[in-house]
Amino acid sequence: MTKKRAYLDHNATAPVRAEAADAVLRALSITGNPSSVHAEGRAARKLLEEARASVAALVHAKPAEVVFTSGGTEAANLALHVASTALGVERVIVSAIEHDCVRVAANGLGIPVEVLSVDANGVADLGKLARRLAEPGKALVALMYANNETGVIQPVAEAVALAKDAGALVLTDTIQAWGRLPVDFHALGADLMTVSAHKLGGPQGAGALVIREGLPFDALIRGGGQELRRRSGTENVPGIAGFGAAARLAAQEIAEMPRVAALRDRLEDLLRAAVPELRVFGEGAERLANTSLFSALGLDAETLLMALDLDGFAVSAGSACSSGKVARSHVLAAMGVEDTLAKGAIRVSLGLGNTAEEIERFALCWSRAAKRARDKTRSSNSSAAVSALEEVES
Repeated sequence: MTKKRAYLDHNATAPVRAEAADAVLRALSITGNPSSVHAEGRAARKLLEEARASVAALVHAKPAEVVFTSGGTEAANLALHVASTALGVERVIVSAIEHDCVRVAANGLGIPVEVLSVDANGVADLGKLARRLAEPGKALVALMYANNETGVIQPVAEAVALAKDAGALVLTDTIQAWGRLPVDFHALGADLMTVSAHKLGGPQGAGALVIREGLPFDALIRGGGQELRRRSGTENVPGIAGFGAAARLAAQEIAEMPRVAALRDRLEDLLRAAVPELRVFGEGAERLANTSLFSALGLDAETLLMALDLDGFAVSAGSACSSGKVARSHVLAAMGVEDTLAKGAIRVSLGLGNTAEEIERFALCWSRAAKRARDKTRSSNSSAAVSALEEVES
């Protein structure tokens, strides 16, 4: 019998909402190019601008501040390009826990990149940020709103205040936070913000850069001058329409996050009851309601992932590279977590559709898999010790 599947990996990608899929299909039935002036083109343009308004509304930005992209990675690359060209940034201060789309892109700009450390809970060190900002050279601070692995929420508003006092700019990646937390672009005071459709139930392949009105701009992709000459290329109207539909629904559902937090807390209680020495990373800080990253000594994430998948659960390791192999988490390394503990880290990220029954079933399956893995490790260690003793005695 096929095991009942439970999807617990919403931070990787959320299931596409039915309303978003319907919006994509409706958009596919419209033939026009949104840059064309005829009726079909105007119909496509209408869908595009309705979606822009919906995305802007979710983060309390102006529609004209939203530049559609192919996703969060392109949005991050565009933001860093604009900062280093049009905005005169001379150096970038990147938090040690930033997503690779920011970390790697920043290192490709050809200007100095400074890494901002975090504490044991994965929270950016604002004291060190203040000292870095006092150094010469116009800076861009890249600090994500909430971490994709641990769910730890960052002090972005405080970082923005420090940056403004020093004449610096701020880029914040809100890809995991928006739709799960209230995000107010104008109240926050950031200059640049990235968002992505598929983290909140929109289609993959659609994202946006939100840029403060009045800032100079320099396009990364040049050509036909779409998106007010900020991102050339015919817009992905079906994907963007689905993006807008997902944003409209997410705005209504943020109030339901406490229920998700209760599920997350129940999960951690069950896991800790089974393995008292369980470590939940970042639990001493404020976290996203849906995210838990945990481990215990003697575990291997790759082995656990396979066992859990066979048991019917979709989850992630702390970090995964594009080949699908589990890689060492730069986030846990920045938090000072030893490799022997970090290598067993599993991330559960929930959505509104998850249930208490799924949580209890997962906790049972993880506990069994963890016990098998730890027993195997102890047996291997014991055999190695006996062999070493026999060697010495001979």
